[in-house]
Amino acid sequence: MQNWLLLGGFVLSGLLGLIILPNILFVSHKKHLFDMPDARKVHTAPVPRLGGLAFLPVILVTVFLIMGIYLFVTDFQNTPSLVRFFQMLMFLFAGMTLLYLVGEADDLVGVGYRYKFLVQTVAAALIVLSGNWLGSFAGLFGIENVPAWIGMPVTILAIIFITNAINLIDGIDGLASGLSIISLLTLTVLLLMNSSFSYTLFAVATLGIVLVFWFYNVFGNAMKGHKLFMGDTGSLTLGYILSFLTIHLSQDISGEHGKWQMIVAFSSLLVPMFDVVRVSLHRIRKGRSPFLPDKNHIHHKLIRAGMKKTGHVLVTILGIDLFFIVFNALLAGRLNITLLLFCDIAIYTSLQFIINRFIRKNNGGPSYIPVEELAKSEPELAKELGLDKDRRTISE
Repeated sequence: MQNWLLLGGFVLSGLLGLIILPNILFVSHKKHLFDMPDARKVHTAPVPRLGGLAFLPVILVTVFLIMGIYLFVTDFQNTPSLVRFFQMLMFLFAGMTLLYLVGEADDLVGVGYRYKFLVQTVAAALIVLSGNWLGSFAGLFGIENVPAWIGMPVTILAIIFITNAINLIDGIDGLASGLSIISLLTLTVLLLMNSSFSYTLFAVATLGIVLVFWFYNVFGNAMKGHKLFMGDTGSLTLGYILSFLTIHLSQDISGEHGKWQMIVAFSSLLVPMFDVVRVSLHRIRKGRSPFLPDKNHIHHKLIRAGMKKTGHVLVTILGIDLFFIVFNALLAGRLNITLLLFCDIAIYTSLQFIINRFIRKNNGGPSYIPVEELAKSEPELAKELGLDKDRRTISE
């Protein structure tokens, strides 16, 4: 029964996506709501960026409808796990709604990064208030169980970090959604292994709509008006969901299996997390604001290294992500978690050195963008950072 309901949730989410996404395309073209090309972006034609508007309503309808059917055949009052799930769901959807609204505002008129960070902090705190927070670091740096006054703020930071990592890596067709699909598939398998119906339903409901969006994003023809971007509305919503499911899977880590599933869950997000750390450190090292956009994300670097087709870039990055998941899944029970993390960092760093070598060989150009271009393409950010007053070109 549960398996059929999970399949039904996945199919329902996909069908709703097939209904809603074409209508978003229609309205976007009707009202000229486009993401315009600029110096930082890869696309060359105006593309609607409101695909993420479909995520929250589709997930909400799917989860509540399938759970409603499930309650007809379940004595939920005598099922503490279901009562606990609904309590958590109230906090989760409140946080998702906040991020959904600020993402929509950013896609339509632009929102300052300070305001977005404040809303992300409140949304992350709601997950913690629902009872989902890291009570153990599974032996990372020798730390096992941690008290609430440490675990709760660390969890809030982790949620903000993951949410922004998905948001910031959304730079070429299919990348953020593709990485999210891989992560959702990984998390779904882990949740099924735990026989967690409610949380698995939430994961597959998200997976259904993201898969449909991915096809529009990757295979849609921009010149014919069939391509769609998820925008901040979609990337913030996805990052929030992925962080929630990852934190949930990292709560009960008693025994080797618990530690293994925590490592695998976080491994599915390593590529976007490593990328945002590397990019931020690079900007700081060059004396620039970590919030200042450039062309130094991994997809930008692969293009500068000589990959002419974004499809090749996409497949390469998704392959790297799958490698880390399999690599860590195989070694999680054999290596200390701290040593495994250092191995991951060493592999990722070596990969960056190889890419840098190809960039130099290919004369791929600098990673910075002239201030004039940034002030034109990112007016809200330019105002916050004072770029609208300072017209100097930032160099490496």
